[in-house]
Amino acid sequence: MTQIMRMSALYAPTLKEVPNDADIVSHQLLLRAGMMRKSATGLYSFLPLGWRVIKKIENIVRQEMDAIDAQEIMMPELQPSELWHESGRWDDYGPELMRMEDRHGHGLCLGPTHEELITDLVRNELKSYKQLPLTLYQIQSKFRDEIRPRFGLMRSREFIMKDAYSFHASQESLQQTYDDMSDAYARICERLGLDFRPVQADSGQIGGSVTCEYHALADAGEAELASCTCGWAANSEVAACLPHPTEYAETELKKIETPGVHTIAELAAFLNCPESSTVKAMVGKDAEGNPIALFVPGDHELNELKAERVIDGFALMSDEELEAAGLPKGSIGCVGLPAGVRIVADSSLQGIAHWVVGANEDGFHYVGAEQGRDFTVDVWADLCTVREGDTCPECGKPVSMCRGIEVGQVFQLGTKYSQNMGATYLDENGKEQPFIMGCYGVGVSRCMAAIVEQHSDEYGIAWPASVAPAHVCVLPLVVGDDVVQPVAERVARELAELGVEVVLDDRKERPGVKFAEADLMGWPLQIVVGKRGVANQELELKVRSTGEKSTISFDEYAEALAFAKRASKPIASFLEQAANVRMEAAVTTVRSRTK
Repeated sequence: MTQIMRMSALYAPTLKEVPNDADIVSHQLLLRAGMMRKSATGLYSFLPLGWRVIKKIENIVRQEMDAIDAQEIMMPELQPSELWHESGRWDDYGPELMRMEDRHGHGLCLGPTHEELITDLVRNELKSYKQLPLTLYQIQSKFRDEIRPRFGLMRSREFIMKDAYSFHASQESLQQTYDDMSDAYARICERLGLDFRPVQADSGQIGGSVTCEYHALADAGEAELASCTCGWAANSEVAACLPHPTEYAETELKKIETPGVHTIAELAAFLNCPESSTVKAMVGKDAEGNPIALFVPGDHELNELKAERVIDGFALMSDEELEAAGLPKGSIGCVGLPAGVRIVADSSLQGIAHWVVGANEDGFHYVGAEQGRDFTVDVWADLCTVREGDTCPECGKPVSMCRGIEVGQVFQLGTKYSQNMGATYLDENGKEQPFIMGCYGVGVSRCMAAIVEQHSDEYGIAWPASVAPAHVCVLPLVVGDDVVQPVAERVARELAELGVEVVLDDRKERPGVKFAEADLMGWPLQIVVGKRGVANQELELKVRSTGEKSTISFDEYAEALAFAKRASKPIASFLEQAANVRMEAAVTTVRSRTK
């Protein structure tokens, strides 16, 4: 028998008003529903109900990891700085890495991720190819000193994460584990009730050449995603972009006066042409500080991540740097650039013979600037950020855009860490080889926020049964009497005996308060017990996800209990079904099976 939670004893302080610093739905509702509280900027304490949700998410993740033979461990949050120096990331990781010293002057950091520590852990233990492959994982708090923590659990400084690491003797072995892990991530998202999409992504500071992100689709998501009906999908940071620039009619190079024109929109309006007939210019610099002019179609934006892949050490110039270089912001073009400025242009412009560009003089632009005659492009590359209606690189259809919350990511690391840190094994020929590694992360606390973003309405949270803090809330409308409360207690007890997680709202509160807080907290199924219902031998049921209400007679309820006792699955399965379909249909199913 599971323990019945009683609202009279439950520490779940709710809030009527939305906190001032809570900008998105999940942040607002998790605070209002008494699931968590802010301890400091980007730091949160989980209260009993919120912690129950976290533990259920962890258990789903744990089950899927164990199912593919990953083994759970636990590593320390504090990591020695020398390991990060070995990998080369101590200086490269950036200010998000919380660095400190102990009383003996030893350098430490709070782990934002554990590639270094896991590599050190196994390099003295795994010695032979016969011990491979091996996958280890942990579920633990991480810390990243975000410059601007925001959106509650979506961008916090401390967060709960599952991170797994695999070690292999061959690329084929890594690919198999990568595929197994990818399948497990899809199952995790499905079990969490998430509408999700796997997308091509950037490996960022983790590294590696192959990676995929798993995004829960939500308007509040920080990532912009491009997708196509053919199945192709990618984070806009890396999505291949195939713009459709158009050519301006002028073929002769002409310098025209454009007073007060500094933006593409202003230029297109001035010339009475679409923005796609203009060319946008930005100026950056490479690792040595050399200036580089970049050009993209006027109706698109430069993707700085793509520019970084083409230009080593790329960074956009500041306004002050542009002024010092004699380049007027808003009027930069490819004709008459200062000596030594290289030109890098988006590949889509190769088919546009004549460009509309700035004249490198404030208040003037060129039309009819011709490639090869008036300027020369040094490098062609994909530089644009994809946008709605661009061409899918896989099938040629228009792509659509949406937003997503990254809840997981899988990486093929190769030998990035093992090579730098001397982590090797002996192959079949007795030769020392660096481990081929994979890395796989799930944001447990971020999953909680993503679920709320997708499963909520104007009244509160509507938890999927798989992660709800309890399956059923029994609401007696009268407490302390000898009619209603005994029935409510009996219903709660009988469900608990079957393994159903039950919360009994035994507070002496008005029914309206109980109903409002039940909706706010998001119990999948509410069972209301009132005087009229008891007199009619009926229970009122409400499915939180749909708001639909129905009644079930005491006899039908008894039938459902009897069926559950005989079935191989507990009644929790029946109640999970009831959380997604009309209760009448579920009762009909139960009755048909008991005949």
